[in-house]
Amino acid sequence: MLFRSDAIITPAISVLSAIEGLKLVTPHLEPYVLPITVVILLALFMAQSRGTGKVAAFFGPVMLVWFATIAVLGVMHIGDAPRIFAAFNPSYGLRFLGAHGFIGFLVLGSVFLAVTGAEALYADMGHFGRKPIQIAWTYLVLPALVLNYLGQGAMVLADPEAMKDPFFLLAPQWATLPLVILATLATVIASQATITGAFSLARQAIQLGLLPRLEIQHTSSSHEGQIYLPRVNITICIGVLLLVAVFKSSSALASAYGIAVTASLVVDSCLAFIVVWRLWKWPLWGAALVCGGFLAIEIAFFSANIVKFFDGGYVPVGVGLVMVVLMWTWQRGTKLLEDRKS
Repeated sequence: MLFRSDAIITPAISVLSAIEGLKLVTPHLEPYVLPITVVILLALFMAQSRGTGKVAAFFGPVMLVWFATIAVLGVMHIGDAPRIFAAFNPSYGLRFLGAHGFIGFLVLGSVFLAVTGAEALYADMGHFGRKPIQIAWTYLVLPALVLNYLGQGAMVLADPEAMKDPFFLLAPQWATLPLVILATLATVIASQATITGAFSLARQAIQLGLLPRLEIQHTSSSHEGQIYLPRVNITICIGVLLLVAVFKSSSALASAYGIAVTASLVVDSCLAFIVVWRLWKWPLWGAALVCGGFLAIEIAFFSANIVKFFDGGYVPVGVGLVMVVLMWTWQRGTKLLEDRKS
């Protein structure tokens, strides 16, 4: 349920945040941010039935260019305030939390948004295997993100006015529009990965009897993992468009996103404890020690995000429940129609 919510929130917040960069190109484009976002999202969901095999070869090079670009942009600005390297010292963060009390607790909820997306890595594990994901994360994604965040932090330290949009302001003025286009392509690909993961998890849930039987179309003759579930696609599309229409900006969606991700991570760690203890046959204390360490961090982040429940954090729970009820109702109605015809 939580990952279904994540699959709805991720395309909405990702594409919106990318298209919002148009406002930096010229303020006159601000009224077109929502219409452009809706058109891109509709095209994305309409393309699902054709499968991703034909465009998958395009995804890899785009993401390589994306991560290389954000790494270079970060490196360009680290020199603005070299003291940003002090961010690697955790004592500063702990000191900040201790000195600012509840405000520090709220900041913890905002900081967590920097690591969102990691919870979706496991969704396509069955398609790629562990090794490719480990290599891509260790040698490409993580270094690029760290360099970019350091660059953003250094730029804000040198010029607090840059806080209004530190990512796009990393680029020179002439490069803002190309960066918006590249960011849009990257967020579409990221959204595609989340949607594909939702299809995969839905099929697993059907096989386990947790969801009613739904139509599953195989879009590739050579790759088992490339599937399309029409009903899941339609429900996700409706949910994404509703979120865009209601919240209208990526910042407004941030509260909902944080709760969906942190709650997913907490559930994952609880399930990991059972796997490590029961299936891997670890001693109880060993499984509790390893999984408990992750769980303690995740509960802290979840607690920091839950205070934003009434600012939009209720969306993941509500959306997940609505999607489950909708698919059950849809399946039941289809069965009744089939029974009447027969």
